[in-house]
Amino acid sequence: MRHTAALATLIFGLANVPLQAQQPASGDEPVITAHGVSIFDELQLPADFAHLPYVNPDAPKGGEMSQAIPNAMGFDNYNPYTFRGRAAALSSIMLEPILTPTADEVGAAYCLLCESLEYPESRDWVIFNLRPEAAFSDGTPLTAQDVLFSYEQLRDKGLSSFRTVIGQQVAQAEVLDNHRIRFTFTPDYPRRDLIQSVGSLPIFSRADFEANDRDLEQSMQVPMVGSGPYVFDRADPNRNVRFRRNPDYWGADLPINRGRHNFDLLRYEYFADYDAAFEAFKAGEYTFRREVSSIIWANRYEFPAMTNGWVVQETLPDGNVASGQAWVINMRRPQFQDVRVREAIGLMFNFEWSNQALFYGLYERVDSFWENSDLEATGTPSEAELALLEPLAADLPEGILTEEVATAPVSGERQLDRPNVRRASALLEEAGWITGSDGLRRNEAGQVLQLEVLNDSQTFDRVINPFVENLRALGIDARNSRVDNAEAENRTRSFDFDLTSDHLGQPEIPGAGLQQYFGSANVGDVFNAAGLANPAIDALITQVEAAETRDELIPRVHALDRALRSLHIWVPQWFNPNHLVAYYDQFGRPETLPAYALGEMDFWWYDADKAEALRAAGALRR
Repeated sequence: MRHTAALATLIFGLANVPLQAQQPASGDEPVITAHGVSIFDELQLPADFAHLPYVNPDAPKGGEMSQAIPNAMGFDNYNPYTFRGRAAALSSIMLEPILTPTADEVGAAYCLLCESLEYPESRDWVIFNLRPEAAFSDGTPLTAQDVLFSYEQLRDKGLSSFRTVIGQQVAQAEVLDNHRIRFTFTPDYPRRDLIQSVGSLPIFSRADFEANDRDLEQSMQVPMVGSGPYVFDRADPNRNVRFRRNPDYWGADLPINRGRHNFDLLRYEYFADYDAAFEAFKAGEYTFRREVSSIIWANRYEFPAMTNGWVVQETLPDGNVASGQAWVINMRRPQFQDVRVREAIGLMFNFEWSNQALFYGLYERVDSFWENSDLEATGTPSEAELALLEPLAADLPEGILTEEVATAPVSGERQLDRPNVRRASALLEEAGWITGSDGLRRNEAGQVLQLEVLNDSQTFDRVINPFVENLRALGIDARNSRVDNAEAENRTRSFDFDLTSDHLGQPEIPGAGLQQYFGSANVGDVFNAAGLANPAIDALITQVEAAETRDELIPRVHALDRALRSLHIWVPQWFNPNHLVAYYDQFGRPETLPAYALGEMDFWWYDADKAEALRAAGALRR
């Protein structure tokens, strides 16, 4: 599941619409020719921009950026587009899309592999005019035939969610010449996100696939050939993987790339558990760390490299929608199909106690699938929301039209919050789960209400165990089921779990990706972890996809957020509105970071003088 969110973003995270140049079409409809596209607003950057506004265009090249992957079983192949095996980190880094987003605009994308794109105002089709100089790392040119090949591979052999969505969106793809390709979209399908959907697909080398007899549905023992700034360097299976900057990268001088891709080497180290990864950081085995453990952040950064001034510890703002971290409830299980049972389970996680006793007050509670944005539903439904929800109310819980939006419960200072226990108990009794003489809840058939929290992280034990204790106090036969990473991944893919941790946060401009996470058509797909299949949700997703302006989008997302939260498909966890990072003081970065990316592997750079001082002091092992 590690690359699930990344894949969803890759396919659906970009956007369309700027007006730059218009020319007559073969019919009456004008055709727009542009250097990029934006969903609702005009592009911030003109066609002749020199570089992205948040980068240092003169950033030096060189050095290494190294990070860790904790709680990992390693990797056994280099294909991130199949669930067969475990792909190495950065296995898609060499693959470029036709369009690329930026880190300071929402819903904007600019030409990367293309010089320009053409589309009519109706957005019924798009033509991408590819750059003649675009080339793969083996020196072969990147052509429209490669784009068509990539589209067909993902349509026919990609992950099921790729196939479902792409198959619905595109009526025809055709090569016009070596550097021009046209996508014609399916009649009546919402047009807003279609250009970005095809423009953000990764481009494979057809010659590489044929020469290496690759099958996108199977694992790959040889990394793919791509056109991007980095190529595979070497790997020590299950220990580390390295990618090096390609000195002959065709796009190094493009304005979109100036000041970026500055490190000569990118390295990921694998560790079996989180503590081992932290100890390796303290010893200088890797140099950049994103901290996600509050106890480590608060208590364990007093080590020699810190006290000697070799390591920098920073809190940097994060403007992204929260990740939507939560325990997802598997509604494929009969005992969790009643919304009252799911709500009762959620009442037993005491965030307030956990935040003070375990997290040192560092976190905020997740409430919404669009937490930390103006797309979060609040209060009672507005008139615009009611107009959307009233025809669908029969398929949603009672009160959806009149009550305040469902929020995560507030608990008291004690771990077991008695008022919430009473509320949860009443819900379970209404649902037919009655406490027996042994303290366990049973239904009319005598079945015990059991619940297993699937967990592959020792670090999470201290959070899950109090949650389980509270569930048991309610009469649920609950347990924390610790498994290794491989078993957790296999069981998640096969839906063999009750509750499992996942990330359900959605983008600022949601589109077809909503179908992956919440649509009935994807109830058998690993993206839809909850197994949600609800006609009201399907209808609201269609409304969100069809929104043509920001003013239309906001109430539609509010209605969808409200409806999803009313179903209690998750137990929301927490988020931090900041990046918590620590790194050995050998890097430079722009003084002001863009709102939507930390960018440590993208637009930070290596400071050779600082690095030499660290080496002279014996701060680093490498």
